[in-house]
Amino acid sequence: MTDSTTPATTSTSGKERVVLAYSGGLDTSVAIGWIGEQTGAEVIAVAVDVGQGGEDLDVIRQRALDCGAVEAYVADARDEFAEEYCMPALKANALYQDRYPVVSALSRPVIVKHLARAARQFGATTVAHGCTGKGNDQVRFEVGITSLAPDLKCLAPVRDLALTRDVAIDYAQRHQLPIETTKNNPFSIDQNVWGRAIETGFLEDIWNAPTKDVYSYTDDPAFPPVPDEVVITFKEGVPVAIDGVPVTPLQAVQELNRRAGAQGVGRIDIVEDRLVGIKSREVYEAPGAIALITAHQELENVTVEREQARFKKGVDQRWTELVYDGQWFSPLKRSLDVFIDDTQRYVTGEVRLLLHGGRAVVTGRRSDTSLYDFNLATYDSGDTFDQSNAKGFIEIYGLTAKLAAARDAAFGNAVDLGSGSLETSNG
Repeated sequence: MTDSTTPATTSTSGKERVVLAYSGGLDTSVAIGWIGEQTGAEVIAVAVDVGQGGEDLDVIRQRALDCGAVEAYVADARDEFAEEYCMPALKANALYQDRYPVVSALSRPVIVKHLARAARQFGATTVAHGCTGKGNDQVRFEVGITSLAPDLKCLAPVRDLALTRDVAIDYAQRHQLPIETTKNNPFSIDQNVWGRAIETGFLEDIWNAPTKDVYSYTDDPAFPPVPDEVVITFKEGVPVAIDGVPVTPLQAVQELNRRAGAQGVGRIDIVEDRLVGIKSREVYEAPGAIALITAHQELENVTVEREQARFKKGVDQRWTELVYDGQWFSPLKRSLDVFIDDTQRYVTGEVRLLLHGGRAVVTGRRSDTSLYDFNLATYDSGDTFDQSNAKGFIEIYGLTAKLAAARDAAFGNAVDLGSGSLETSNG
C-alpha cells in the first residue's frame, strides 16, 4: 500500500505524469489507458477509501496496475474522513436545502487532498477525475486542486477527452481490461460512510417513485422492527459514546448507520439546485448522519445561548452552501469554522433518540453545561422567575413600535382595523 511516507518518484521515461482519482470501476479503469493514448502521459491511480465499501484496496491497487497505471497510491482515509470532514459537518448541522447532509460534497476535499499529495509524491503535473461537465463534482475537484496546488493542471477525460460510456465499454473489451463491462446498472451511485447518493435512470422523471432496489443503507420504514432507543453522548459537539460505550467518530457514524438504517431513517428524495444551474432529482440515504444531526441540534438547543444560536443558523447555512459549492478550502469556510468551533464549547451532554419507522425522535436530553433552568421554567410552586418584572420589560421592549404607531396615526397611516363587527364567544 502506498502512502504519503513513500519516497517521491518521477518518470524515468521523461513523460509527463497524471494522477487519476481511481474508483476501480469501468470508467476510471478505462481512463488510465485512454489518458495515456490521448495525451502521451503516464498515469498514477489514486484510490481513497472513505467508507464506500466494495472491494479491498489491495485488489483495487492491482487492478489499476493491470490496466496500465505506472504507480498506484491507495489510502484508507475512513477515520480521517469521519474526524476531519464529517464531524465539522455535524457541528454545522449541515443540511443543504434543509434536507441533504452533503454526502458527496464532503468526500471530495479529502480525496482532493490525497490527489495533491500523490501528485507531489510522484512528480505529476496534472490531476484527472471522472466527472462529467454537468455535475457539481467537477467544480469540487478542480477548485479544490487549484486551492491546494495552484500549479497543477486539471483534466476530466469524460468531459475533455470524449470518454463516453459506450466508448469506455468498447475500449475495455478491445483491450481485455480486467473489469466488468456488461453489468447494466440504471443508477449512478456515490457512497461513503456519511451516506449514499443515487441518481439517473428512471429517477430522472421526477414523478416516478423510488423502487426498493434504489436503497441499500436503509430498510423499508413501512415495516420496521421494534423501536430502538439509543443514547448518544457528545463532547464539544462530537459524539464520544453510544449507550455508554466509547466510540470514535467513525464508529459512531457506522453504528448509527446500522441502527438507524434498520429503522428506515435517513431516506431523502429531493429536487436539488446544483451549482451549475441545473435542477436535479437526487435520492439519498444517510441514516447515521440524520440521526446524529437530529441529536446534535437538540443538544445545541439546550446548551447554546439564544443570540448565538440564532446567528449560528445563518452561519450553518452559509457553511453548508460553501461545502456544497466546492469551497472547502476557501478563506470564508476557514473563518466560519472558527466561529462554529467556538459555539461547540458547551455542546456536551447526552441525547436520547427513539428510532422507529423512518424517524429519529428526541425523547430526552441532559447536560452539565445546560442553560435550561427547571426552577425558572416550571409553572408549579417553587418557580423562581419573578413575574413582576415582565410588565416593565414589555413596556421597554415595545416602546419603539409604540412610538412608530403614534407617528403613523398622526400622519394618517394607521393600520386599518376594518369595519366588521367584533364577536365574542364564551365557549
